[in-house]
Amino acid sequence: MVTDMASSADGLRDEIVSLLPRLRRFARVLARQPADADDLVQIVVERALMRLDQFQPGTRLDAWLLAMTRNAWIDETRARARRGKVFAVEEDGVDVGVDGARVVEGRLDALDMQAALATLPEEQRSAIALVCIEGLGYREAAEAMGVPMGTLTSRLARGREALEKRLGGDAT
Repeated sequence: MVTDMASSADGLRDEIVSLLPRLRRFARVLARQPADADDLVQIVVERALMRLDQFQPGTRLDAWLLAMTRNAWIDETRARARRGKVFAVEEDGVDVGVDGARVVEGRLDALDMQAALATLPEEQRSAIALVCIEGLGYREAAEAMGVPMGTLTSRLARGREALEKRLGGDAT
């Protein structure tokens, strides 16, 4: 009886391996990003191997694994949504009563800036990040991006103008 259980577990493991391309293809549809899809497949295979005793013989292994993939993706998207809803960091409570409102306001401004920055095209976002956030000079930033300095300054100007509009400033 013990050898039958071991051989059936080995058979299920072999079947799981044979289903990996299908799991990966489905995970790519769900996740859209290859790295996220690979992580998802890894989670599913780990869960499946830990729960082999829960698989009902006579049912379709592929259906069980695909359902597990979908459920794991739902879990992941919910977790990502929760992680994205941090409204105030713990340190905001440290300065309460000691001009804490200004500290919190500064952090909210930073969050607004981060959200506005994320809406910019990649080339403008990179230019602003290198010059305004990382503190590179125009020449160094242009070299880092592999573009002429005039292109960098143009991207910076367009990016700054777009940020000003998004943040409710007066773009002049």
